[in-house]
Amino acid sequence: MRCPFCGADDTQVKDSRPTDDRSAIRRRRYCPNCAARFTTFERVQLRELTVVKKGGTVREPFDRDKLARSIYVALRKRPVEAERVERVINSLVRQLESAGETEIPSGVIGEHVMEALASLDQVAYVRFASVYRNFREAKDFGDFVGRINDEHE
Repeated sequence: MRCPFCGADDTQVKDSRPTDDRSAIRRRRYCPNCAARFTTFERVQLRELTVVKKGGTVREPFDRDKLARSIYVALRKRPVEAERVERVINSLVRQLESAGETEIPSGVIGEHVMEALASLDQVAYVRFASVYRNFREAKDFGDFVGRINDEHE
């Protein structure tokens, strides 16, 4: 594993343990070159996933970190425990990997994320939807929230 601080190729594992939800191995590493310490995570990957963007012509490798960032942005300053968020992210990744397809349209991923956020936090759900559904004005928010309220009545 390459050191993120000095770029040296030879780093040492000092400690390994499973994460709380046992979905990954957390490794504490040490770089003998610059004496820096850092953490890496090792996760099982069932298959290589490719995301097909909206137009259908652009494809890029699935990035779990990008998925996590978008969920954490939606949840910014919301009272949701990080452990719950990680369980949701792991669940989403497992769903996508076990779907049987190697190419997944970005819209499918967006719908899965919206479904997960709806059960996790309503404000985060609306935040994500505002970007995902490309709300252009306040009326779009009002219409969307109105539909949510109609569904919950």
